[in-house]
Amino acid sequence: MTPQDPSRDEIAFRVRGVTKVYATGAGQVHALRGVDLDIRRGETLVLLGPSGSGKSTLLNILGGLDRPTSGSFEAHGQELAGASEATLTAYRRDFVGFIFQFFNLVPSLTARENVALITEVARNPMAPEAALTKVGLADRLDHFPSQLSGGQQQRVAVARAIAKRPEILLCDEPTGSLDSESGVQVLQAIADVAAETGATTMIVSHNTEVAAIADRVIRFRDGAI
Repeated sequence: MTPQDPSRDEIAFRVRGVTKVYATGAGQVHALRGVDLDIRRGETLVLLGPSGSGKSTLLNILGGLDRPTSGSFEAHGQELAGASEATLTAYRRDFVGFIFQFFNLVPSLTARENVALITEVARNPMAPEAALTKVGLADRLDHFPSQLSGGQQQRVAVARAIAKRPEILLCDEPTGSLDSESGVQVLQAIADVAAETGATTMIVSHNTEVAAIADRVIRFRDGAI
């Protein structure tokens, strides 16, 4: 068994022939063009490429936020391309943590309370205080978003994503709205959490510096690897 041909029990995602076509007023946009990809459990994978190359589309499909037009994909051995909405909802709730470019924090809630929104519905959550400590915010538990820097707000978002103890962590341009110093801090928090929890981690970016924390880099262009 070669590293390029891992056994199924080692695989977090198995993607075969995935396409995504969007209808527009001018015709059709082919966001993904027959993507094949295996991602190992516990791997940190960075998807690099210019805007519009298909990176985020693939991430949204793997996270159960969107469906492929054709092709198949398995998450931990479960075929999800044609799964019901109820199955996808349970998959997102129980297995996947999301981190987006924009923090999406509730401004009227403290850092602790923003994380608690997730821990109150998760199956086996860590305490909000523990999640925030993991990202270096033990001294900011009761601060509101307006009292935090952009980098600190994004670290709250990281804490919120990991508090459910997800097996899969999906990050879409997590440093896209941050300055370089804050971006480094957020990436380090993600890398530390991935190493500690063993979560399979995918990071979408157009910033090649993100590749430094990856086990493997996949480059996208025009909807294909």
